[in-house]
Amino acid sequence: MQVGNHSHNYSWNEKWATVPDTESAREGWAHHGIVVSKTGNIVSFHQGEPKVITFDPNGVMVDSWDTTVENAHGMTLVEEDQEYIWLADNLTGQVVKTTLNGTVVMTIEQPDTEIYRSGGKYAPTEVAVFEEKNGGNGEIIVTDGYGSSCIHYYDKNGKYEGSIDGSEGDGGRLATPHGIWVDTRKPVPELYIADRSNGQIQVYDLSGNFKRAFGTAPGANWLHSPSGFAGWNEYLIVAELRGSRVTILDENDELVAYVGENTGAFVFNEGWPNVPHETLIPGKFNSPHGITADVEGNIFVAEWLIGGRINKLERTT
Repeated sequence: MQVGNHSHNYSWNEKWATVPDTESAREGWAHHGIVVSKTGNIVSFHQGEPKVITFDPNGVMVDSWDTTVENAHGMTLVEEDQEYIWLADNLTGQVVKTTLNGTVVMTIEQPDTEIYRSGGKYAPTEVAVFEEKNGGNGEIIVTDGYGSSCIHYYDKNGKYEGSIDGSEGDGGRLATPHGIWVDTRKPVPELYIADRSNGQIQVYDLSGNFKRAFGTAPGANWLHSPSGFAGWNEYLIVAELRGSRVTILDENDELVAYVGENTGAFVFNEGWPNVPHETLIPGKFNSPHGITADVEGNIFVAEWLIGGRINKLERTT
């Protein structure tokens, strides 16, 4: 089955990944991230157990390891002396950096700021890193997407540097800043924020200064609920949870394509996103959550629903 448009066309494969057929896999709550390594292996999280799982490019599970993280809501791969994965756990508040076989090498603690001293909730949802390979200084950025809707900056050693909450610019106070991504497509890198409950993307520089917001302006209301990001070549690929689609933008933040659009699913499907698997529609998303892309432009989408669904969109044009 083909999805997309003439310039971004994909072969839809929803049975790509072979997850062990266990009760926990069938009934577990999938609500996690997904990344791709340099080898082309896909790393994600088990929907019913605290376990990170790795698939080869053909969807065969080749490795798994246990973790203290209860839910790897956000997963971010970085390249340093080797590849590492950052895991953001919205349930326990853990933010940990591990090797690809699960050895923990660093943790980031909740910052001691007034919003939390006053009782604010902390529930981190994703990590972004301004990597040294891209001209950065290794700065670590954590978004508290399910807690107090703040974004926190740390140096490469984990020392807290400061926070933003959206009130700094014209985009307004952040509301569920679900995903973050450091954009290195242009000469000056920027931080993209999936401001989900506001239905927009906000963009800051790496010093925490507001640059712009887009997706909700009159006449340009073409974003619904941006939740996560992946990059491929000059394109930004956005998972839209309640829009039930993947949205592709160019480097000027202009809309290029909607893929697998199933707008209205969250309104009309009772119990959404946890609908029975037999009601899922081939070629249409239910609840895109985690997203990543490989070097060939293939897109992998982990959906949020009981029992999970990891779709592979194999690029054909």
